[in-house]
Amino acid sequence: MDAHQVTVDQFYQQHRTDLGLKLIAGAHGLKRIIREPTVNRPGLALAGFKRYFAPKRVQVIGNVETAYLRSLEPDLRRQRVRELFQHRIPCLTLCRDLKPDRLFVQIAEENDVPLFTTSLITMKFISRATLALENLFAPHGQVHGCMVDVQGVGVIIQGESGIGKSEAVLGLLERGHSLVADDVVQIRVEDDCELFGNAKELGVNMMEVRGIGLIDVVAMFGVAAIRRDKRVDLVVTLKRWEDVEEVDRLGLEQKTKPLLGIEIPHMEIPVRPGRDLGNLVEVAAFQTKLRLAGYNAAQEFTARLNRQMNSPL
Repeated sequence: MDAHQVTVDQFYQQHRTDLGLKLIAGAHGLKRIIREPTVNRPGLALAGFKRYFAPKRVQVIGNVETAYLRSLEPDLRRQRVRELFQHRIPCLTLCRDLKPDRLFVQIAEENDVPLFTTSLITMKFISRATLALENLFAPHGQVHGCMVDVQGVGVIIQGESGIGKSEAVLGLLERGHSLVADDVVQIRVEDDCELFGNAKELGVNMMEVRGIGLIDVVAMFGVAAIRRDKRVDLVVTLKRWEDVEEVDRLGLEQKTKPLLGIEIPHMEIPVRPGRDLGNLVEVAAFQTKLRLAGYNAAQEFTARLNRQMNSPL
């Protein structure tokens, strides 16, 4: 999705429950574009000062703006409200269950501007809506593979079809770790520096195992076996033993893999019959956890070797 093509309809459909949004008028304008990932209180614009008005944002009205509008003469009030809607704002939300009067509804319909109400207090709505918009505007995509949470380390497991990804995940679930996504992982960037993964809504809790079919992970392993959302800390690629040209025996070099412009630590694990893939992925995750904490076993070994070589006989 283009970060500059978030529609009011997407905002409404994906977050109407947590924001308590109710559509009152302007349904024909749901395809309007929200161009900035934040909200704006148009109090100054309603007072006539429009120099720094931000019309590209979701507009929010609370008790202060409502009380001010009620203090105006009817003709001036009608003028200010009409001017607000004619700025081609994407949508407007009334907080605290404030009921829009006939004037608001009429002008919203005339300009095809979606008009919402919510029971949330204004500051709480602003906080939640800003987080929701940042999520919608964040760069995102999807990758093929499975994702698991191994004691706080988010691991995406990739590899060709039939290589053993599902077997590795099942082994991790049996060890008490959690499934984030199976087959397809939806990824997104947050704060310009961290990558997060989750499952498509249709596939939450579900996992496909060749020869068995779909299994319900929660029903089989318990609710703790599912994690809805997790930061990506490591990508593991399973490769057939004969396809791996050179195996890094010490792990001195930390390889990375770019996902949505973020460099993620990457390990290639050779696969052949008899290897416990779940155990190997678990150890890879623990190794990453230690490195994130500042400890590198390969560097420690190299330091020991140098001390031994440099020590007097």
